[in-house]
Amino acid sequence: MEELIVAIVTGLVDDKEAIQVTADEPDEEGTIVYHLHVGPDDMGRVIGKQGRIAKAIRTVVRAAASKQGLRVAVEID
Repeated sequence: MEELIVAIVTGLVDDKEAIQVTADEPDEEGTIVYHLHVGPDDMGRVIGKQGRIAKAIRTVVRAAASKQGLRVAVEID
């Protein structure tokens, strides 16, 4: 999942070196939370107008995870 998130975000940002994805341990419900960190100048590009791009990233990652039988969430920090 981390590679998928990085692949999606790489096309959106200018500073590709600042992309960091970390994963938490699964919680009691089995959900893995991925934290996406980008440079401060690229934050608006990743979130998008009214959060549309962030929502699309979450949807794609959730769909890919469900194919593998996983539950995931993506937080943009």
